[in-house]
Amino acid sequence: MKKEYDFSKGVRGKFHNPDGEFNFPIYLDREVADFVQKLSVEKNVDRSQIVNKLLRKEMEMIKL
Repeated sequence: MKKEYDFSKGVRGKFHNPDGEFNFPIYLDREVADFVQKLSVEKNVDRSQIVNKLLRKEMEMIKL
């Protein structure tokens, strides 16, 4: 690493996107991940669709 860097030509906020969305990673337990993977192969759908459907069902149950 250099002792000093020249930021005189730098532009503040050049890559800032105020409408940007962040999708944080979610780490599943091995048993859950295996279940979702197996189900997604059987149903031929994306794993995220399976997880979202399971979570929506859980949300419905909690609302009752």
